[in-house]
Amino acid sequence: MTRLLLTVPEAAEALSISRSKLYQLLATGTVTSIRIDGSRRIPVSALTDYVTRLTRKEAAV
Repeated sequence: MTRLLLTVPEAAEALSISRSKLYQLLATGTVTSIRIDGSRRIPVSALTDYVTRLTRKEAAV
């Protein structure tokens, strides 16, 4: 089964950015996340949406 949620370190690695940068993106709402019993998880779809927005932004320039 494909995983739907990633931990912060896993999501940061998937995006090839630092954990600190991912926490900044989470704090500003640029990347969405959920909390499950105190653990922050990032939906894979949130990462895909973020990359799609970046790609569109780059294409518009």
